Amino acid sequence: MPLDPTKHADWEIAEAAEPNMKTVYQLGEELGLKKEELLPHGHYVAKLDFNKILKRLSKRPDAKYIDVTAITPTPLGEGKSTTTMGLTQGLGKRKKNVIAAIRQPSGGPTMNIKGSAAGGGLSQCIPLTPFSLGLTGDINAIMNAHNLAMVALTSRIQHEFNYNDEQLAKRKLKRLNIDPRNVEMKWIMDFCAQALREITIGLGGKSDGFMMNSGFAIAVSSEIMAILAVATDLKDMRERMGKVVVAYDKSGKPVTTEDLNVAGAMTAWMVEALNPNLMQTTEGQPVLVHAGPFANIAIGQSSIIADRVGLKLSDYHVTESGFAADIGFEKFWNLKCRFSGLKPHAAVLVATIRALKCHGGAPIPVPGRPIPEEYKGENVGWVEKGCENLVHLLNVIKKAGINPVVCINAFYTDTDNEIKAVRKIAEAAGARVALSKHWQFGGEGALELADAVVDACNEPNDFKFLYELSMPLRTRIEMIAEQVYGADGVEYTPDALAKAKRMEEDPEIQKLGTCMVKTHLSLTDNPNLKGVPKGWKLLIRDILTYKGAGFVVPVAGAIKLMPGTASDPAYRRVDVDVTTGKVKGLF
Repeated sequence: MPLDPTKHADWEIAEAAEPNMKTVYQLGEELGLKKEELLPHGHYVAKLDFNKILKRLSKRPDAKYIDVTAITPTPLGEGKSTTTMGLTQGLGKRKKNVIAAIRQPSGGPTMNIKGSAAGGGLSQCIPLTPFSLGLTGDINAIMNAHNLAMVALTSRIQHEFNYNDEQLAKRKLKRLNIDPRNVEMKWIMDFCAQALREITIGLGGKSDGFMMNSGFAIAVSSEIMAILAVATDLKDMRERMGKVVVAYDKSGKPVTTEDLNVAGAMTAWMVEALNPNLMQTTEGQPVLVHAGPFANIAIGQSSIIADRVGLKLSDYHVTESGFAADIGFEKFWNLKCRFSGLKPHAAVLVATIRALKCHGGAPIPVPGRPIPEEYKGENVGWVEKGCENLVHLLNVIKKAGINPVVCINAFYTDTDNEIKAVRKIAEAAGARVALSKHWQFGGEGALELADAVVDACNEPNDFKFLYELSMPLRTRIEMIAEQVYGADGVEYTPDALAKAKRMEEDPEIQKLGTCMVKTHLSLTDNPNLKGVPKGWKLLIRDILTYKGAGFVVPVAGAIKLMPGTASDPAYRRVDVDVTTGKVKGLF
């Protein structure tokens, strides 16, 4: 019998489930994989040779395609990964051939306050330790590829400063006239290290580099991670890698990784990372893990490659988008589906009574502190008021022409009256609604959700994008702000406005998609504003260019590309049993 999640930590539940795991060879056999298509990393984790699989199964029809998103969460998260696992388990209980795709966790939140995003309770992705601690090295490859570009940039600046043109020519270098005050990229690492956001490098003598301002971002915000998420094959990745803008020269012209002769070496680091990782739920359904989190500062999607593999190997493929529907789903809708050509059949909008109460007026929970007492008692009024956020995001999904299913991700403390209120409001808004108790009961608790999703997939839809790439950049930003976030318009800092105007005059940049950076804790750019705020405008303070990934990145609000570590981080509770070597304390 599985452990009771009301009495045991997630890592204890995962550890108890792991002795009964299927080997990757069993999973491969159940999926119909050829021996050469399975690339084991031990007995319970493998990479899949996506090229061979997609070539062999090119004529097989695609599965039903389901995206899992959520209402605007509290800082504690509302169980989107848990629901992805639970839905997959529920479909498995209904004897459906199902595969899930989720994102690889970042070491930053894993060792901080959010956890590893493996799911929770009886709906988890296992084995938990490798999932949480680097998996097969994809993020490490991204860090090496990204930081190699920074090595190439900073060394080139140093050499151009120290040598004249004749001396550069002898070293087979062409002067690029890089402006050290106009560098687009920072270094990256996969932890939350606020002390490294702004640094000075090149201190010392002439041989120690060129002194300049620099800094660090978290690894999963890297454009290389975005490229991994949207690339369709190795050729596509190599082309994208060469388009990455690292800096600008003194005349304002972009300097790319191809200009620095480093794009090929960067791609070399990424060859193995292009293959998705195979794991499983606690009930043995296959899970593809690929690309990274953070839809608030990145694209926040499991990879196109993983989805294409899942769609060929199953009848139902469940993929996850980061954070809430205003950012994660919006990027799935207008970026990922545009790049992949794939059309979803349904979208699951995850809601919790806790988050609805928060949007309805309850105190905002603080990670690392006890849940406020106000959440422990029934308050139907708060829930009903908070449903304004749910209905707003339901309407966002409907704008995409996709059939929505509201999943009430049940906590055992929720009351019948609170659940009835959500069901009544969501159904009146035109959605199927399912109460799901997967956290507590696994697949058995997700049968209502599974049935609702199957029904939604069987109905026709009319999928369409919010905007066309022919639209000017500022028009697109305004459409996202007004039609997705509910803003009354958009304001720009002087620098951001100047950048937007320049970009609209560049036909190459004009063709790129739009990947917004915004807090995940509010529909607005202010994380403290809950529900559906009225009478506000979105402030764009900067616009970045991710030419390799294929999008322009407007940055709203005061969000940081390098998060900070809290005063009570998760690493304080992680340790190793020195007798067995097992890791404990992960969540």
